[in-house]
Amino acid sequence: MIKRDFYLNQIVRSMWNGEVKVITGIRRCGKSVLLFDLFYEYLLANGVDENQIIKLELDQRRFYQYRNPVALCDYVESIVKNRADKEFYLFIDEVQFTIPFIDEEHGKQVVTIYDMLSELKAYKNLDVYVTGSNSKGLSSDIATEFRGRATQIRIYPFSFEEFYSAVGGAEKTALDSYMLYGGMPRIIYIENEQDKKEYLSSLYQELYIKDIVERNRIEREDILNHILDFLASQIASLTNPNNIANALSDTNKEKINPALVSNYIHHIVDSFLVNVAKRYDVKGKKYFKYPNKYYYTDLGLRNARLNYRQYDPGHIMENIIYNELIRRRYSVDVGVVSDRRKGQNLQKEIDFVVNSGDKKIYIQSAYRMDTPDKLTSELSSLMLTKDFFKKIVVRMDIPHNFFDENGIFHCNLIDFLLGRVELF
Repeated sequence: MIKRDFYLNQIVRSMWNGEVKVITGIRRCGKSVLLFDLFYEYLLANGVDENQIIKLELDQRRFYQYRNPVALCDYVESIVKNRADKEFYLFIDEVQFTIPFIDEEHGKQVVTIYDMLSELKAYKNLDVYVTGSNSKGLSSDIATEFRGRATQIRIYPFSFEEFYSAVGGAEKTALDSYMLYGGMPRIIYIENEQDKKEYLSSLYQELYIKDIVERNRIEREDILNHILDFLASQIASLTNPNNIANALSDTNKEKINPALVSNYIHHIVDSFLVNVAKRYDVKGKKYFKYPNKYYYTDLGLRNARLNYRQYDPGHIMENIIYNELIRRRYSVDVGVVSDRRKGQNLQKEIDFVVNSGDKKIYIQSAYRMDTPDKLTSELSSLMLTKDFFKKIVVRMDIPHNFFDENGIFHCNLIDFLLGRVELF
């Protein structure tokens, strides 16, 4: 079992902080293993008795009754109440399966899982941990729902560093496999190439699409599928709901409402299948509403969606860099700078403006820079910032890392992904 210490340490640091620990992420990315295996083993190794750990897996039939938040709360209280001499840990898996309870006795008052978890965390001898696979089951604004008393820990599929720790071998060979099949945990245990493809395709169709359709009561599943295809084919490219609606209207020979497209994209992002990166005006210090860039949480799922027909290593590399940056808990935007030289007014792009507290760096993704024109186009936007923040170009075509004459740091993708490069 891969020890996901990056996430485990986040959980350990949040123990007994008086808040509900909410572990979120795309389904099958390892949330349950992190909580029910790795953190469970950590507690046992540190003297916690297994009888002090209450485990409820709401996707399992034997726990269906506790999808009712009131029944769940009553059950937990029956264990921890009047037991101030002992500390208890509550693990709830897949909390999005809970169903709001209508309290007829008190005038049809709706009781949600938020109400019950807020009530349970009031027990000083109870530390609460939950997992959820989409923000519909919790909320995209968890802090508001818990009145600022929740700690959210976002889990992602295996990073390349985690992936490589399991598969070993030549780093370039491992990266090629990672770029094609992604980092869903089960992938590393499947040896046959065709079996990997079938697993990812089945996972996408039978789990993610069905989950989005059922949870959001999608009426036009055909349009949802077209949007998913479009986003998969356009990773690392700027787009907006109007562009997508127009493209689908031409394909379907019917008028597609951009508002419908926008709603469906919102549901896709809520499922953690895709992330959105907004554009930021570096000089004007403001965000643009549209267009945005969309990145798949896992490249294996993206490639499976397109049946491995559209393999663009440059865009895939950019997607991997984005995933790595947000996995490290940085704030990441797409940068825009204006080029007013020679009387022109052009907008040029910086792939990533990366913030960590009051620190900022710029990162450009470049699969290769083997011609003067390519070199100029990749570096010019960084030079236009005319500031002193660190500037990095992540590349696939260099054997070692170096600073150029402009002070821009060029680093190899594998070194970046394996944590050999200090960003801040």
